[in-house]
Amino acid sequence: MKCPYCGYEESKVIDSRPVEENSSIRRRRECLNCSRRFTTYEMVETISLVVVKRDLSRQPYDRNKVLGGIMRACEKRPVSLNKMESIVDDIESELYQSMCREVESNTIGEKVMSKLKDLDEVAYVRFASVYKRFNDLETFMDELKELIKNK
Repeated sequence: MKCPYCGYEESKVIDSRPVEENSSIRRRRECLNCSRRFTTYEMVETISLVVVKRDLSRQPYDRNKVLGGIMRACEKRPVSLNKMESIVDDIESELYQSMCREVESNTIGEKVMSKLKDLDEVAYVRFASVYKRFNDLETFMDELKELIKNK
């Protein structure tokens, strides 16, 4: 590790400790040339995901957008924020495990609907009504009938 003070490229690690719920490691180092101490952080490099939208435009994956959609669907429902964040964590885990750098927005939407269907049916219907863009009452009722049939 290059010393930020003198530029020497060798240092020794004095102390290491996990930070941010064990997602990274903080290391105190001492330069072998000038003996000054500095701190470095080591973390796992994640692949960056790109979301391919319906209009084929691309944008970086944003966890907050997914969480925001789930929060709107679960508004005034007995679903804790921890559970909503857990859903997003599960979806992200699935996406990263697929090792694809690009993911279609409908893939994310389907995963959210699947998780909400098991968690809270009202939240599922709310999310589905926006996600599937129901054009009329008949298609909305068809979705409700399907939900009741599978119950």
